[in-house]
Amino acid sequence: MNWQDFWAMGGYAFYVWMAYGLTLVILVINIVIPVWQRKRFIQQIRNRQKRSN
Repeated sequence: MNWQDFWAMGGYAFYVWMAYGLTLVILVINIVIPVWQRKRFIQQIRNRQKRSN
């Protein structure tokens, strides 16, 4: 087996690499969105504290 055959995946390369790509995108989203929401939530708390003082 050579590298060209590996990357071609026996003719199913498009589907295999799309599945890998989609999985990677979903994993990244599952990491980024909670971090973004946490930062936004902390900023909202800070804004409320500033208004109450």
